[in-house]
Amino acid sequence: MAAGEPPVPDSRAALPVGWAKVAEAVEAQVPPAEIETIYLFRPIKQEGWEWGTAVVTRRSASPEGRLRVYTAKYMLTVRGKDRGQAKVELSEVGLSPAEVLAQVMLATADRSGESEPPVEMGPRAWYDV
Repeated sequence: MAAGEPPVPDSRAALPVGWAKVAEAVEAQVPPAEIETIYLFRPIKQEGWEWGTAVVTRRSASPEGRLRVYTAKYMLTVRGKDRGQAKVELSEVGLSPAEVLAQVMLATADRSGESEPPVEMGPRAWYDV
């Protein structure tokens, strides 16, 4: 950065702690420039814990234009002496056409009893790409 230039903001600075931990774990395995879409399910808070799940899609080399699909889950301690400690798991779970995956994400609210489908966002919500 040259003198006088404003600092580049870190996209993760404004993220809640659980999602910031997930963003770090995803970035360690998936280049942010290859991420197509991030779907965030509403976190659940209960008895000093918070659980959250995201679905991350990545462009693949598939000639059909399929997306590689990952699930990212976290468990965060929100109270007590271990407050802020988190466990994050990231797993590649499949390959899917984008249209099919978008339909599945919309239908999850009906199947899970949630009032709303997961929030859909691009990689810029988490990364400077």
